[in-house]
Formats: sequence, structure tokens, C-alpha cells
Amino acid sequence: MSILEVKNLTQSFPDRMLYKGAEFNIYKGEHVGVVGRNGAGKSTLLQILLGTLLPDDGAIKWQSGIKIGHLDQYAEINGDYSILAYLTLAFQSLFEEEEKMNELYASGESEAILKASKIQEELLQLDFYGIDRKITEVTKGLGIDEFGLDELVKNLSGGQRAKVILAKLLLEEPDVLILDEPTNFLDTFHIDWLGSVLKNTEGAFILVSHDETFLDYVTTHILDVEFGTIKKYTGSYQAFLKQKAHLQESYSREYTKQQRKISETEAYIRKNKAGVNSKMARGRQKQLDRLERIAPPTFHEKPRFQFKEKNDLVSGESLVVSDLLVGYEKPLLPKLNFRVHAGEKFVITGFNGIGKSTLLKTILGENKALGGEIHFAKNVHIGYFEQDLVFDAKEMTPLQYIQNKFKTKSVKEVRQILARSGIRAEFVDRPIETLSGGEQAKVKLTELLLLETNFLILDEPTNHLDALAKKALKEALQTYTGTVLLVSHEADFYKNLTERELKL
Repeated sequence: MSILEVKNLTQSFPDRMLYKGAEFNIYKGEHVGVVGRNGAGKSTLLQILLGTLLPDDGAIKWQSGIKIGHLDQYAEINGDYSILAYLTLAFQSLFEEEEKMNELYASGESEAILKASKIQEELLQLDFYGIDRKITEVTKGLGIDEFGLDELVKNLSGGQRAKVILAKLLLEEPDVLILDEPTNFLDTFHIDWLGSVLKNTEGAFILVSHDETFLDYVTTHILDVEFGTIKKYTGSYQAFLKQKAHLQESYSREYTKQQRKISETEAYIRKNKAGVNSKMARGRQKQLDRLERIAPPTFHEKPRFQFKEKNDLVSGESLVVSDLLVGYEKPLLPKLNFRVHAGEKFVITGFNGIGKSTLLKTILGENKALGGEIHFAKNVHIGYFEQDLVFDAKEMTPLQYIQNKFKTKSVKEVRQILARSGIRAEFVDRPIETLSGGEQAKVKLTELLLLETNFLILDEPTNHLDALAKKALKEALQTYTGTVLLVSHEADFYKNLTERELKL
């Protein structure tokens, strides 16, 4: 029996159809990855499954009594809770049972003591007395112990807060986990830990992620959101890719075969519509009219990123950092000393929340250094990609946003560059605030592509990008002859791209 049944699911926006008549089931213990290109409707699907968005049509039926856990990075939390107090809320019902048990024992009555002993037996079965151990395992696995369990939630950064919410969700052990890009705020070590937990969980989960290595490790099934429908595949992510490639080849062959047959039939009709064979020609025309035509293949095209390079020559060191202290009221890191050579590709890695983004903002002068010196070479022209997708006016469309930044560009030129960046035509005239994180990231990359630079500073540029966009970005950076200073948690991305690594 399925724990989730989706029937005839249809969802559209004014300018496009996401899915029409999609159907699939999820069964107990299945580990399901949801994939599709940016803007395909993956996050929308999760919202529909959670009931926070009503579909245009169709039925979503969960098994009665099923407990669903959802990673909501923007959930409201009492900021005055310490991290430990917040995580302990995952076991609130068990603590209430313990309090009830203690009251029964305290009464001294034989019947009450019997009830108390039954409660205690239930608590033992639920590993109530192992709560401290469970919290320690999860906080260490996600790196939360690095910033202390006594820290108040209101003092946490966005990434730290998301980790704490994920930790509580894992401690609650729901029947089904629904996760949207859970690795975006994790570094490699903590991604590996989360992967191990998910792979070995007996419960089911539905996971949206663009991290192909992570997907391949944890999933047993794939939901592919594409071409206005949702298709379920059995097997790992790599198995899915092979199955899909085979289906695409078959589809292309069938389309080509049908097009050849249509061309031959049309040629026959033109030749014989007037003459002794006109009756046969009319018959073939009727056959053509009744034919269910196969839609032309529209398989994904990879974006084509190409950075504009400033010709000003930079030799020697592009950036020198000496005894730098970064932080706010107190330093987040020990004194930093490093040099980035002209034309070098240099990556900074480290635990989430350790201060990588703060370091980049300090280097750029957006944050004030607590000590030390930062020196850029003469003739350096910087392009910066910020991890947080901040726009001046999110009600603008991508077309309006880029035109506003580059007023000499014509509408045609802007549309062409947005298309090369992988932003589909139907998204170009939609408000940025309605786009997926991946589409918003492509708009920011488009802005960067139009700048003339010789030094790129990129903070987690792959966080929201699909596999094709990541590959295209990596290739563009490999051909870029300027200097690159990159912060990334994706080893698969910076491997074979960067020459040196600074581990914080």
C-alpha cells in the first residue's frame, strides 16, 4: 500500500504549464529524489504535496495518520530559545509523559504506580533516556556544536539557523521527510554525514537537490519533472540517467521515423491530389489528419556562459591578505595570511557558518576588518557573485533588471544573453520574485557576464543551479584567464578547476 498517491496532478501558471495529468505513488521506505531543470516546478511540487499550495486539478492522498516532517528554513522560531532548548522540543511529548509518570509514582497508590511503570516501559522502548546522546550525535554531525548549544537562536546566521531546524527535524524522526535543497548550507563533511543518515533511514523521504553525488548516494527512486509531466524511475540517480538517455534515444528515433513518414505521405498527396489517384490521396490526407503526432524533442540545452575579460594587465599578486581579522564584535577566525596570484583559481573551503562569506565581504570592503591589511593589485577589475540572491527590486522582470543595469543594451541583446544563460523565454518577462532560486541565480550570473572583469569573486555560485548550468559555469571558469577567488562546498565543482585551496 502506498503512503502517498498522486492522481491527475495539473498545475500551471499564466504563462506556462508545469505538469498536466501527472500520476505517481510513493511507498514506505522509498528514498525519492526530485530532479528537473531550474524552473521545472520541483519546489512547487513539494508545496503541493505539503498542502501549502492547491493544484489546479488532481488529488493528493496521504496515508491516514502519517507523520510528515518538512524542512522549512524560514519557519518562525522563538529567538530567545537556546539551541539546546529548541532541539529538546523534538521530544516534548516524551518529557510530558515523563512528568506524568513522576506524578503517578509520587502518589504512592498501587494503581498509579502500575500506570507509571507502563509509561516508563514505553519511554524505554522509545529510547527516552538516550535523548542527550541523540542530540549530541546530530549536533556534531551537522557542525552545530561548533557554535555552542547555549547560543540563542536569534543570534544565528541564516545558514546556522537552517542547520538547527534540520537537526530538530531529524530528531523528530517523522514517517516521511520532505527536504528542499538541504545541502545548500552544509559543507562536505556535514553533507557526507547527512547522506549517511538518509541512506540508512527506514522511513521514506522526498528530496529536491542539484547535488548529483549526494542524490546518487541516498536515493532509491527518482521523480523527473520534465515536459509537463512527472515520471518515476526506479534505481539510483546514475541508473536514472542511463534509463532516461535510452528513452530519449528511442523518442528521437520514433519522432524521426514519424517525420519521414509524414513527409513521404505529404509528397504523395501533392503529387496525386488531382488525377487518377486523387481518391487515394484524399484517403491519405484523412490518415494524416487523424495521426497523433509526436512532439519534437526538446531535451535540455546547456547554458552558454562566457565571461567578458578586461584587457588591463595584472602581473604578480592580484590579492595579498596580511594578518587579517574578520568578524563583527569579535573575530570569527584567527589571523589570515594568503596571496592569490594573477590568473590563479583559488578556492576557500570550511564549515558552514565559520566565516567564509564574511571573509569575502571583508576583502571587498563591505565589512570592516577588525585588523590586518588587504591589498589588490593595480588594474584589478572585480566581479562579485553574492551567495544571498539580493535584487534591488524583485518585482522587476529579468529583462527589466538587466536593462536597468546595462542601459546601452537593446531589448534584443538582453533577451539573447538571458537565453544563453539558460533562462527560458517564458521567464524573461516574469517578476524575479516569482522565479525559482536557480533562475534567480542565472539572472545574477547574466549580470556578471556583462561586466568586464579580470578578477571574479564567487560565493557559492552553484547553490541553486541544476546539473547542466553547473557544468556550463565550470567550463566558463576553466577558460577564464583572469583570477578567480571561489567559496564552494561542492568538491565535484571545484575539482579540476582550482589550483590551490585554503581550508578555514
